[in-house]
Amino acid sequence: MSEGSEAKARPARKTVGKRRAKIVDAAARVFAERGYHGASTQDIADLLGMRQASLYYYFASKEAALEEVCARGTSGFIERAEEILKGGGTAEEKLRALLIAHVAPLGDRADYMLTFLNERKWLPQESRRRIGRMSRRLEAIFERVIREGMRNGEFRNDLNPRLTALGLLSMMNGVSLWHDRESADLDRIAATLAELALKGSLAAPADAGADSEKN
Repeated sequence: MSEGSEAKARPARKTVGKRRAKIVDAAARVFAERGYHGASTQDIADLLGMRQASLYYYFASKEAALEEVCARGTSGFIERAEEILKGGGTAEEKLRALLIAHVAPLGDRADYMLTFLNERKWLPQESRRRIGRMSRRLEAIFERVIREGMRNGEFRNDLNPRLTALGLLSMMNGVSLWHDRESADLDRIAATLAELALKGSLAAPADAGADSEKN
């Protein structure tokens, strides 16, 4: 391929990428509003004002579109969580940031979050496994921060890190079911639940002092 051909190919790939992103956004919206079984590729095409047949240039099937929506939604959580993990601060500060960040997508990426939470169970087994592996990366980050806090005396030493991580994630995921019925905004909801979670996890002053003496 000549230099000229390569230059032409790059913009073409960029255009396809942008178009694909818009299609994934549309699929997320349709799945979130209608559910996987209530949605069709025609619904996605109608939302975009394009022919249904054109969708298959980007996705082989409705199942493939669902997996892409779930993958993009999950990767967003993981990227933010990894940033928090690598950043400075105490374990308490990191856990608070993780909890608040987990609710944030309901403000600007609600379709992705709702589709992941409610519709991923309809994925074929192998697709579900791939998405499950991504989810476990997020769980592992929460668990790592909890273990860090237990080691340095910030968190209670009788916590089960795995169960605590799963419980906190379930609590924050549950916000998607009721937040739009409340007068409080997402920031306040996230901050309130994060405070509640941390109060149940933090070591009592006496425990922290005892741990310091042991060390």
